[in-house]
Amino acid sequence: MVLHPAAKVREAGQDATFCCKASGTPAPQKYFWYHNGTLLEGLAQSSSGRLELRGLAPRQAGTYHCKASSEAGSIRSEPAQLTVLAQGQQSCRAEPEPSLVELPSECPQDSSGSRYYNVGRCPASPCPGGPAEPAGCGEEPGRCCGVRRMELRQVQCAGSVLPVKVVAECGCGPCAQPRVLVQGRVTAADTGEPLRFGHIFLGGTKVGFTGYQGSFTIEVPPDTRRLVVRFVDGQQRLVDTVKVLPFDRRGGAVYHEVKMLRKKEPVELDGGRSNAIPLGESGGREPVGELLLPAGVFLRPSGEVFNGTVKASVTFVDPRDMATASAASSDLSFADAEGEIVPLRTYGMFAVDFREGDSGAELQAGPVQVRMDAGQVWMAEHLQKMKLWSLNPESGLWEEEGVLRPAGGGRRKREERTFLVGNLEIRERRLFNLDVPEDRRCFVKVRAYSNEKFNPYEQLEGVVVSLVNLEPQPGFPSNPRAWGRFDSVVTGPNGACLPAFCEGRRPDAYTAQVTATLGGEELEAVASSPKLNPNAVGVAQPYLGKLGYRRSDHEDAALKKTAFQINVAKPDANNVDESNGPVYSYRSLRECEEAPVSANHLRFYRVEVDKYEYNVVPFKESDVTSWTGDYLAWWPNPQEFRACFIKVQLEGPQEYMVRSRNAGGSHPRTRGQLYGLRDSRSVRDPLLDNTSAACVEFKCGGMLFDQSLADRTLVSIVPQGSCRRTATNGLLRDYLSRHPPLADNNHTAAFSMLAPLDPLGHNYGIYTVTDQNPRLAKEIAIGRCFAGTSDGFSREMRAGQGTAVTFSCQERPPGRESFFQRLLSAPAQA
Repeated sequence: MVLHPAAKVREAGQDATFCCKASGTPAPQKYFWYHNGTLLEGLAQSSSGRLELRGLAPRQAGTYHCKASSEAGSIRSEPAQLTVLAQGQQSCRAEPEPSLVELPSECPQDSSGSRYYNVGRCPASPCPGGPAEPAGCGEEPGRCCGVRRMELRQVQCAGSVLPVKVVAECGCGPCAQPRVLVQGRVTAADTGEPLRFGHIFLGGTKVGFTGYQGSFTIEVPPDTRRLVVRFVDGQQRLVDTVKVLPFDRRGGAVYHEVKMLRKKEPVELDGGRSNAIPLGESGGREPVGELLLPAGVFLRPSGEVFNGTVKASVTFVDPRDMATASAASSDLSFADAEGEIVPLRTYGMFAVDFREGDSGAELQAGPVQVRMDAGQVWMAEHLQKMKLWSLNPESGLWEEEGVLRPAGGGRRKREERTFLVGNLEIRERRLFNLDVPEDRRCFVKVRAYSNEKFNPYEQLEGVVVSLVNLEPQPGFPSNPRAWGRFDSVVTGPNGACLPAFCEGRRPDAYTAQVTATLGGEELEAVASSPKLNPNAVGVAQPYLGKLGYRRSDHEDAALKKTAFQINVAKPDANNVDESNGPVYSYRSLRECEEAPVSANHLRFYRVEVDKYEYNVVPFKESDVTSWTGDYLAWWPNPQEFRACFIKVQLEGPQEYMVRSRNAGGSHPRTRGQLYGLRDSRSVRDPLLDNTSAACVEFKCGGMLFDQSLADRTLVSIVPQGSCRRTATNGLLRDYLSRHPPLADNNHTAAFSMLAPLDPLGHNYGIYTVTDQNPRLAKEIAIGRCFAGTSDGFSREMRAGQGTAVTFSCQERPPGRESFFQRLLSAPAQA
């Protein structure tokens, strides 16, 4: 399906047109349209994917999807929601929804000490289109609910005031059109070696290369619902990898770590003789099966039989090895007879590469025989369902090649095993799978939070949550340490629902391991030992006990804390304790997606110790659509994010909080007005006594949101404590003196500057990174700052390298109030 119908909002009496388009060989011949899952009779149109609805009535609201069919099969589109409003009905309320931001610690808002302030938000819901329906297909530019008016308020803080902009009114306007990106890094699964200058394909189209460090950025084409990307190693050392990469349709960049398997070393075969290649014999394990190659099976592309020396490489992805899950291709899905994309459960996949021994020219083969050891299949019903599949690299879907049928006896006398046998031909496609369809499916609700407080208004969006289905306990398929399937979903404003295999009869029949990353950073799961806390995990008892929740360090505290494992126990419809998540039956996807934050769910959170950010104009970095065009916005451009950090060295017996205050410096519209605050605690250098350093973010100098005039941000750096400035980087001091005006630095307890417009670098103690993902830009800049280099990356502080300014601090810091007073006074003097 290359074009899916798009969601629409209309008033009663208006018209709407839905479009879809499928590709295939032969070309799809008919399109069928469904309303709320029911076929619309008489609307199947030969070679046309348009559905025109005239004079809409409220009863026509709901979901619409199409199904395209040909002799080759069927494919179903994703559903599109049609909302039909009564004439004059408002789809965007003027009154903003509540949205809380955390104020600095010096700004309690009530007697309880709460520091949260309601700044309001406008839901990014669609508004009705104009009176005429556009003639084109696909996404409409349309109108959306958004901010119509903001107002500036003053918040009382420790005897001073803090400015904050709040949403005062919402209204319909043009929808934002942010760029939708996926980015990441491609590395070898075994060594971590980057895929340098590898080829990147979308479908059958080459769209670029990976960088020297394996990095890539792909702009997602409009109307894309399923992003299928193929990575190819030009040096043929790694197996071609096809990935279905989740992305955020609302805009922004989602980061992925892509792993590629190393090709198995080729063996030399005599093409004129019969040969056998084992599948999955590494690691001391019994082979899952073998590939039988009869004499004369190898062919040149012209069809000529090749009987010479063949270099054969067969790389097997063994699900009995947990490390191979991240490197497996595609998402193990296929299109059934009704066109619905449904999951497969794998028993192993293999990539083949046959080449002429002398010239290295690629060879084809067929028919060849695949034999699978039936002893590897513990579920009797799977013996009757096992099939051979090949991967379509353009759609990312597996397509049936043949059925594996039982054949008694072993091929040799010493083998007394039963095999499942099937045949296939190796032509253009080179990746194959031993799979069975699996219909015992559920959804698991997961949310990510910005910290361990798990406040509903501090959820993170754009987090990639991955679920690996592990092999069930004995009595179900094979080995509990193996994996059978994997899925990834990106969190939205209401979390994410991940598909998983489940079982209702035995809670521990199917298990799953879940991880979460944001911009390449691993998030932490809630602890399960020494004592399990249902309130922290997010699931009430007794269902939590049934799920058997365990964090990855449950039995060994030395292990990472970034994953958890659960029994995917299908909820009992007759048990009220299991009707509220976090596991939902397969037919309850909508219930899972719309579940309130008070419902049971599983949790991840960011570990951010002693770090704080405050923006006068609120903005969620995980949701690009929350950006507001304002002169005081921290990020002036929602399509590109430039992160700037300054490295501050502190000489003293402890670690210290360091704050940057960022105000307008040279722009006439913002001069003297606050952009935001940043706090960061210094980190000790393990190699230097009584020395630590802090990497503190500041607002970069440059154009503001109107892109008409640059502003050199007035940045004031103030350590908390009895600190005095003792040194300033000579290169930075010279640069600032050559680029007037100079900020006044008479206050020895602070350092002030007008932010440079140039990126500078580690020699100046300034670290600047530009990226489409704000969190990734920050992570890279912090890593370079820790290392004290412009191209390195470190998690261990090197306080003596690449610093901008040095302070000498006494042991006992002053109270919070004096810190905040000094913070406010220093920029005024500057």
